[in-house]
Amino acid sequence: MARVVFTQNIQRHVVCPDAEAAGCTVREVLDNVFAENPQARAYVLDDQAALRRHMAIFVDGKIIHDRTRLAEPVRESSTIHVMQALSGG
Repeated sequence: MARVVFTQNIQRHVVCPDAEAAGCTVREVLDNVFAENPQARAYVLDDQAALRRHMAIFVDGKIIHDRTRLAEPVRESSTIHVMQALSGG
């Protein structure tokens, strides 16, 4: 099962402990994690189930680019990091 890690910054706003879940894509893994944590789902995904603008997801150290379908492949040994995107000057 893939490991999902939520940064401490996110955990200040919503309870979302690290988790392990099955799935072949980012979407499948996150859907399995969020099935038991709808509050975290609402914080990470918008009402269309796309990644919110202020969020970023990395799979095995590489940022995902499909923010709508979250269709990037995931291996059983993958680590998915969910974090808030930073901006500013």
